[in-house]
Amino acid sequence: MDFYISKEEVVKSLNLTLGVVEKRQTLPILSNVLFEVDESSLKLTATDLESEISTTSTISNYKSGGKTTAPARKLSDLCRLLPDMTEIHFFLDGENLKIETESGKYNLSTLPSEDFPVFEIEETQSQINISSQNLKTLISKTAFAMGNQDWRHYLNGLFLLIDDKTITTVATDAHRLALATSSLNEAVSDSTNGIVPRKSINEIGKLVGDGSENVVIKLGQTSIAANVSGTTFVSKLIEGKFPDYEQVIPSGESSLLVVDRKNFSDSLSRVSVLSSEKYKGVRILTKENSLNISANNPEKEQGEENVVCEYKGEEIDIAFNVNYLQEILSTLDSEKIEINFFGSEKSCLITDPNSENLKYVVMPLLI
Repeated sequence: MDFYISKEEVVKSLNLTLGVVEKRQTLPILSNVLFEVDESSLKLTATDLESEISTTSTISNYKSGGKTTAPARKLSDLCRLLPDMTEIHFFLDGENLKIETESGKYNLSTLPSEDFPVFEIEETQSQINISSQNLKTLISKTAFAMGNQDWRHYLNGLFLLIDDKTITTVATDAHRLALATSSLNEAVSDSTNGIVPRKSINEIGKLVGDGSENVVIKLGQTSIAANVSGTTFVSKLIEGKFPDYEQVIPSGESSLLVVDRKNFSDSLSRVSVLSSEKYKGVRILTKENSLNISANNPEKEQGEENVVCEYKGEEIDIAFNVNYLQEILSTLDSEKIEINFFGSEKSCLITDPNSENLKYVVMPLLI
């Protein structure tokens, strides 16, 4: 293996692989990245046994091909610190990977490429094409509500449903739920769904940009693959049944609050300074065209504000974890938001009045 490549090309590829490489590994080879070189390209692959990422970059000069594995983080740090526009010479010398530039020589240890774990990819998968921007929006609007190290392992990921010409993402930690939908250009023949692990969906979110480039998603029974601009990310899915989220979304007769999103968020921020450190609870009192927010703590400190709003329905006295409300408000882009209340002890439904594609449910705190 002997080739030349620009600093910019190799750093871009190494950066993509680092999210998968764990800092602490039980198997030393999992700290390494797999090099595969042919006449025109360098393919880098990293895995943590649950997921795998591989990306291809163009080499500037080819001498000979081959495979090896080398420490991912050391490689990344070294290449990143080289001067811009540097042409880097990589070649194998026995069991060492030699790296040379105009002014420096570096020597890294390697492990055999035959020992690098191969990720098994399913043959039968549903395939869709979606723009990077749409996929990034679906993830960013919902992923924050995923469980984190919950004993109910099926909550520690993002539920992905592909049905006909619609893609739906849902996340819940049993205290709040986020749902987003988007239309697809082509219908799929069979409805498919799966739970993508937290780490994997975050990596896919980093991989896709805000542009219009196409992302190919393949969703199978046990794995998901995402391909964008020459980079492929593959992950196992979480086993288990995701909660019936449609049953969680409240419906029926409700009271409607329409309020300026920024004003509501700013008031919550100020009042919650004096909320309990443990529960972060804020109390919301509503009556006709009136919204009162209050909080107190064990030190007997308290704060309250009245917020201009439109409100129709029964008077509500309810409390929420302010962090759950704020995360939803920061995710929405609309000037105003709508909150449907179904009683003082039931979950509320938060929506964007300009979009039917986003729904958020928050459970109340006991007052």
